Amino acid sequence: MSSSVDSDGAELRIICGPTAAGKSALAMSLATRHGLTILSADSRQIYRGFDIGTAKPPADDRARVPHLGIDVADPSERWSAARFAADANAWIANTGLASTVVVGGTGFYLRALVTPLDAAPDLDADRRAALALELASIETEELRRWVRTLDPHRAELGRTQLLRAAEVSLLTGRRLSDFHRDSPSGRTIRARWLVVDPGPMLHEQIAARLDAMLNGSGGSGSWPDEVAALERTVAADAPAWQGCGYDTVRRLIHGDLDLPAAREAILIATRQYAKRQRTWFRHQINDEQVTRVNPHDPSCEGIVEQWWRGGKTE
Repeated sequence: MSSSVDSDGAELRIICGPTAAGKSALAMSLATRHGLTILSADSRQIYRGFDIGTAKPPADDRARVPHLGIDVADPSERWSAARFAADANAWIANTGLASTVVVGGTGFYLRALVTPLDAAPDLDADRRAALALELASIETEELRRWVRTLDPHRAELGRTQLLRAAEVSLLTGRRLSDFHRDSPSGRTIRARWLVVDPGPMLHEQIAARLDAMLNGSGGSGSWPDEVAALERTVAADAPAWQGCGYDTVRRLIHGDLDLPAAREAILIATRQYAKRQRTWFRHQINDEQVTRVNPHDPSCEGIVEQWWRGGKTE
């Protein structure tokens, strides 16, 4: 399968990094200067109604700059990385490669976009169902330890992808990453990456953003109010609830946790997620194609501009 994205040999430009690093602000500044469209590569921002806990761009930003990949799915829908990549290719074909910047922290989505993952083994339905029952009782971090042995290249992904990696390895005796690597279909898209990371300040930024979400100081209402409203219309087992922190906020509004305990649980989970993202961006991208930037560096804007125009700055 060829891609319209790389049909002219051009490069796809991607701004990525851990959660709360400051990607969106840099992308907005760049998009405003150059009249760009922002394509979100975030596996939770696709869901309609799940706004505060996924840190969607505010409405005024989306009014000033076109955004794609946001609010494209009902909460009950399952959205695979392959589906995202197919949709993203179509969106980019419409907006134009030179006028689009991809922004996000979901590494699996980004990898699927630049390296199409068409290969997928057929699994026996009965064996898969039996295994799913066993894996469902395993905590995510324990499952991650399994996958570090079964398929190390996929060990820093989210729970859904960990489950997929485990089932393929256990039921076929072969790693899913090997199936993808050996796929004859699809071809790698040339990409240029801007990795945004504020270093040690990330922990403070995660905490500040979380507090704004919980108390509603971000201007879009509070996260608990959003969850209370969503629970009236969204099924309890909808995939959208799997977003980081949503289960904890549900426990908060049901009275199973108090606010300090909920805040601490979400803070720990988000920092762990950011750590996994950093690991992914450190090991899964060809460093020759990467520019790294600290958004608090006084030279940041110049570095971003040079990156956009084709230069690479260390």
